[in-house]
Amino acid sequence: MAPFVKRAASIFGARVTLVHVFDLYHHDAVQLYVRPLSEVAEEQQNIARDKLDSFLKTEFPLGESSRILLSGDAATEITQLARKNAFDLIIMPTHAGLFRRTLLGSTTAKVLNHADCPVLTTQHAETISPRQLEHREWVCAIGLDSDSQSVLRYASRAAESVHANLTLVHVIATSPPELRVGSDLEERLLAAKKEAASRRIEELQATAGSRALVHIATGSIKHELTEQARRLRADVLMIGRSPQSGTIGRLRDLSYAIARDAPCPVLSV
Repeated sequence: MAPFVKRAASIFGARVTLVHVFDLYHHDAVQLYVRPLSEVAEEQQNIARDKLDSFLKTEFPLGESSRILLSGDAATEITQLARKNAFDLIIMPTHAGLFRRTLLGSTTAKVLNHADCPVLTTQHAETISPRQLEHREWVCAIGLDSDSQSVLRYASRAAESVHANLTLVHVIATSPPELRVGSDLEERLLAAKKEAASRRIEELQATAGSRALVHIATGSIKHELTEQARRLRADVLMIGRSPQSGTIGRLRDLSYAIARDAPCPVLSV
């Protein structure tokens, strides 16, 4: 993951902070029987600190990249730290297995739900690194509601800052082909929806100062977004989150599925 993070930081001229959260109270029961809890906890903290300070020293020298050690629930500590320090971006190194299958319930899912700043998740495992980050092609999923304007403005400015081509993708959800009636009325309604979407996106772009290419598709939202990202060999697929975390959370099931199955890193704004 280190080359990916270094490349992203160099493109945006950003500083990197390495954060590790460990469980201060996860100890061997035998150790707790023969030694005081405070002594065992201090030892665990010292071990975690030594590991963090020696981790990726060549890629992120101690004098250039700060390292923060925290204890507690990983997602809670990460989101609180990002809020307190006004971080611009959280990059979550995800793993094969649970994340790729469900994502729900994982530390990454919790951070996506509760972080105020954008979160970049990547498709990789311990033996599979993300491909070289070039920032030539960005894809942004765009809706038609009021929240879409802020997502579009962020996408437009970010893509412009790295001189990337930006393509906006809006998907009109339709039934699977085998369930469609195929009547003239249905085709006319779909054409009207496309025209209305085109006008609305034109208004959003004018307000946001964006001149991105627009692709309006019909079908499965997840399939069309991931396929467009795959076709363009996108460096980043951007999706919007709810501005309010609330009880339900910032992300919905569809957003989880996109973050899980996209062929490129997903930036959740």
